[in-house]
This record gives sequence, C-alpha cells and structure tokens, in this order.
Amino acid sequence: MQQEAAQREAEELQRVQWRPRPVRGWGFPRLLWYLVFLQPIITELHLRRKNVQFLFIRFSAWQYAGTDKLWAGLVTTLCEGIRHHYGALPFSVYSVLGNKPATTSGCCHREWHCRRRVFLALLALLAALCLGVGLLYLSLGGHALGHGSASGSVLKVFGGAATTLSGSGLLMAVYSVGKHMFVSQRKKIERLVSREKFGSQLGFMCEVKKEVELLTDFLCFLEIYQRRRLRVVLEVTGLDTCYPERVVGVLNAINTLLSDSHAPFIFILVVDPSILAACLESAGNMKGTADNGYLFLNRTVTLPFSVPIMGRRTKLQFLHDAVQSRDDLLYREITRKLRPPAGEGSEGVQLLAVETQVGAEREQGRIDAEAARRIQEALFCLHDERDCLYEYVPDNVVSMRRIVNTVPITVRLLQQQQQQAECGGPTPRQAVAWVVLANQWPCRLSWVLQCLEDRQQVGGAPEGRARLWDVFCDNSRELHTMTKALQNVLDLDGDPELFQRFLGADFPFTVAEAQCLLRCTVNLDHSIRRRMGLIRAVSALKPPTPPKSPTGDAPHAISASGSSPAGRNSGNASEAHQPRERAHGGKPRPVA
Repeated sequence: MQQEAAQREAEELQRVQWRPRPVRGWGFPRLLWYLVFLQPIITELHLRRKNVQFLFIRFSAWQYAGTDKLWAGLVTTLCEGIRHHYGALPFSVYSVLGNKPATTSGCCHREWHCRRRVFLALLALLAALCLGVGLLYLSLGGHALGHGSASGSVLKVFGGAATTLSGSGLLMAVYSVGKHMFVSQRKKIERLVSREKFGSQLGFMCEVKKEVELLTDFLCFLEIYQRRRLRVVLEVTGLDTCYPERVVGVLNAINTLLSDSHAPFIFILVVDPSILAACLESAGNMKGTADNGYLFLNRTVTLPFSVPIMGRRTKLQFLHDAVQSRDDLLYREITRKLRPPAGEGSEGVQLLAVETQVGAEREQGRIDAEAARRIQEALFCLHDERDCLYEYVPDNVVSMRRIVNTVPITVRLLQQQQQQAECGGPTPRQAVAWVVLANQWPCRLSWVLQCLEDRQQVGGAPEGRARLWDVFCDNSRELHTMTKALQNVLDLDGDPELFQRFLGADFPFTVAEAQCLLRCTVNLDHSIRRRMGLIRAVSALKPPTPPKSPTGDAPHAISASGSSPAGRNSGNASEAHQPRERAHGGKPRPVA
C-alpha cells in the first residue's frame, strides 16, 4: 500500500505540478490559519485526485477483551490514532471553530472560501478590546494627573465594559480549544461508557456517531488542505480470541458506526474465519441473524483475502529466519562467577580442588560444544532444500517457531539420555523429525503410543524393529470408532495422507526408537494419551452375558416331570450343579 501511494504521488505531480501541503514544521501555522478563517469546498478537481496517503492504526482486541463494550475500544483507538498523528491542537481548533466542507454545483475551481463572519467577528473583538484598553488608559491617565471628573468615570465604565466583553469572548474561544485538547474524544466516549445504565440512555449511540462524523469531516478538511486523498487503515487483530458477544459488537461497530458512504476508513480483519464463524453462530444475540456465520461474514467483508499456501522458497526462508533467531541456544557463552577462595586447609587440598574444578569445566564445555553441534545439525535439517522434512512443516509462522524452539530442548535431553546409557540412539535428524511428528499429528501419535503401552502391560508388545505405521494400521479401526469422543483432539491433527507418507516412507520410526524418543518429548500433551486410555478401557468393559440355556428339550422335561414345586426345585438344582461339573472336567448330565 505504501508503494502504491508513492507511485500515485509521483504520477499526480507530473500531471498537475502541485505539491501536497505539509502539516508539520513550517506548514503548521498555515494549517491553523486555514482551520480558523477558511472553509474547504469539494470541487471536481479534488474528486479527480488519485494520490493517496495511508494512515495505519493497529487495534488489538485482546487488550480490550475485559470490557463489556469492545466496539467502544475500537472507536476510541481510531480517534486516538488520528489525534496522535496530526496533533491535538489542529483537531481541537477544528472542533471549536472549524466548518464542514461544502459542495458546489457547476464548474468551480476554488477550493477555499473565506469565512467572513469569523474574520469580522474576530476583528470586532480585537477592536473592542483595543478600544476598551484605550479608554481605561485615558481614564486612569486623567485621574493620575488630577483632572478626574464625570467624563473620566464614563470612560472608565465604557472601557471596562468593552474590555470585559471582548476579553471574555476571546477567553471562551481559547478555553473551548484548551478543553478539547485536554479532554479528547477517547475520554468522552469512556465517560459515556462508564456511566451506569448507559445502554438504556436515549441518544448514547447518537453521541458516539457525532464524534465519528466530526472525525470524518476533519479528515475531509485535511484531504483538501493537503491536496491528496486520506485513508485510515485500521488493522483489527486478536478478534478470534475474544468472547462471541464482544466479537459481534466489533462487527456491528464496523457495519453501523464506521460504514458511512464517505467515511475514509479501511478495516483489515486479521482473523481465522472458522473461529469467527463459530463465535457468530454461538452468540446469543445473533440467533436468527447469523445462524450461518460464513454468510454473515460474506455480508460484512467486502474484499476477502485468504493467505495463499507458502511456496518452497518462502517456507525455507521463514524456517531459516526462525532458526537464526535461536542462535542464543546454539552459541551462548557460559559465564560463571569466580568462586571465593577455599577456607583454611593444606595447600595440597586447595590445588586438588582447583584441578577438579578445571576438569569439570572442561568436561562441561565439551558437552555444551557437542550439544551445540547436534542442535545446529538438527535445525539445519529443517531448512535444508535437499531434505524432505520441510514439506511436513505447516505454513504457519507460529507453528514454525514452536518447532524451532522445541528442537534444542529435545536434542539436549536426548544427548543426556544417551550419555547415561553410554550407547547410541536416534540421530539429530530423527529427533527433529519426531518433534515435527508430535507437533503436526498429536492425536494419531498419542494413539500409537497408547496402543504400545497397553500391549506392553498385557505382555504382548511388538518387537523393537516393528514400525509405528504398522502398529497404527493394526489399530486404526478402533480409533475410527472413537471419532465422536475424540473429535476435538482429532481436529489438532494435520493432513492424514501426509501422516501416512511421513511414517510409512520418509521417516519409518520403529517401536524401539519411539520409546527412546518418548523420554525426551516435551511438545506432546500426555493428557491426550490418558484420555485415550480411559476411553479404551471403558469400551473394553463388556456386560456379562446371560448363562446359556441347556439342551432344547430341557424345558419340556422340566414341565413334564414337575407339576409340583418339588419337581421344579430338582430341575433348578441340577442346572445349578452343571457349571461346577464342567469346571472339574466331567461331562454334563442331561436334565431329568
């Protein structure tokens, strides 16, 4: 947008040869003169101007998430940003003495009209002030010379009256300007919001609307003065982290308060559409209006722009920048304070302590150097163009930084584990691949680990050379039956096809490698595994099956032989003894 503005400015200079007027430095007194004595006129020449200046204002919604009226924070941020850019004095003068830009019919090239009433009123006040001061001076001078009379008293009365009236008029104007300087629009709106039951006050929204219209007219005045178009770009971020009702309030403020046909405002909503649509659908005051959040957004957003997928070079550059920002973890210097000298003791004991300390420092330096080398090797695999690992990293800068920040901790824990075991283990490339796996598919990885843990508890764990992908395939049907209970967790996973290619072809982790890497995994939420374990244990609990009935002719035998209660009891007793005889290996006896 800045490049577009610079290009348009150059083209406009070649066309009309008029440079924009400055608003700072030596142009500041000229701006004040125009604000007081001249009225702008919107002409055809102004409407044909193509040069534009963008004023960027950032609004972070989470800073105002605690207030009940988030949209009021949006309006106050807009007012405060414009006031800070152009200064408090010009806007205060325009609020007191300024006039709304006028439009003319016909071909008129004059952009400014002299405000004769203001000019004559100011001249009259100054003349009355000078006259009053002169009369007071004459009356006081005649009284000092001893020529006091009735005429001197008359001059004193008229002089005092003229001075008081003219001076009070000028002081009221200065007081109004000073009041607007110290009491900004932001404070006015905050006072309105802080009042009790402000929502039920008639005309509250009208007062806010007037402040926005005053701001719009001031920007229109500056457009004609500077000879360029002005567009205020308000960047709204963090809206998808607020409550649904407050999200609705901000969108309503954009749609109603700040959506006039001539309002020079451009709003950039940096949000996740899925989260924003869910907020609109769940808001209680939007029932019937935004049952479909996506349709409501389509009616609000006039220029949708979805960030496209990163190209290979762009992703590698972002990964390289994220890695370079973590150089403090790779090459940080180890500084230690000098220990105080040892206490009383023999000289040999002190020398032995010094040698032990030097040896420990050398060993620690060697360990840190080896860790730095491994971390650098692991991070280099992320942005190596010849490696396929970068293809599994998401196109999200936040996720990239999470992965880059996790790799040094994982590699250091893995190195410490290998030193204690005094054996080899996963390479740095495998460590960074495991971090990517846990970051991109936490649900599926937790399911595989939970299945391995359950098999190990019952004594049927697979061999260490078995692949994780084979374990997942063996238990994928059971995971499919739990999709309803694990819907929120499954939403955390990335592309399932990439998961298959990751574990099945590019990084075929084995069970032994997974168990080794699990001990140093810090970016996998273990509560997911516990939840899966509980669901799996509950699903394994089956209701007890009723005992099978004996041979088909048993009921008939019982009913035939027992017309009396004794016959029924004898039949039931024989049925009760039947399972015990089977348990001892005897053959079941027919029921008589």
